[in-house]
Amino acid sequence: MLSRPLLVRSGLAGALALSLVAGGVFAQAALTRNPAEVEVGTYKLDPSHGKITWSIQHMGFSTYSGQFTNVSADLTLDPANPAASTLTATVPMAGVAPNDDGLKAHLQTPDFFDTTAFPTATFVARTIVVDRTDASEADVTGDLTLHGVTRPVTLAVKFNQAGPFMGGAYRVGFDGETTINRSEFGIDKYVPMLGDAVALHIEGEFVKQ
Repeated sequence: MLSRPLLVRSGLAGALALSLVAGGVFAQAALTRNPAEVEVGTYKLDPSHGKITWSIQHMGFSTYSGQFTNVSADLTLDPANPAASTLTATVPMAGVAPNDDGLKAHLQTPDFFDTTAFPTATFVARTIVVDRTDASEADVTGDLTLHGVTRPVTLAVKFNQAGPFMGGAYRVGFDGETTINRSEFGIDKYVPMLGDAVALHIEGEFVKQ
């Protein structure tokens, strides 16, 4: 027969385990992939889970890819009125990461980004149009300022999920895609040997403030 202290300890351990399981189930249940259930509010990009991957044709031999890191962004969300949501992003051009130190240095010269004269690129959303057949997708059109030139760019954005992360802060995640012609921003070195079209894939997890 179990002693009373052991029974008490066992009961407490069982209650604690049950509460932990219930808490885990609750946290999991709080996650949503329904855009209409996302919490209204202001959000900031988590820089450790936000980056831009770029890809460009490399003289016909390959598709070369790299990233921009240390991106910062602010987002306001209103699921009941998506068109009223806002997004601004800043990309430090010195944060370009092509996985090659020599190329990283070259990309920062006047041949390409000229980061001394133009240290950042910015994107400011102007319109957000949600897909009529899939509310998790939207076209986000805004002004991209790169290399001192501002032009309209449309991002095809996909809502992934929202909810508490590992029992912590509430966050919302998106992916985005677009393609720009670098020559339209005055970055035309080696065109057409080195591709003009640059594909951009954006990943962003935003934390509610």
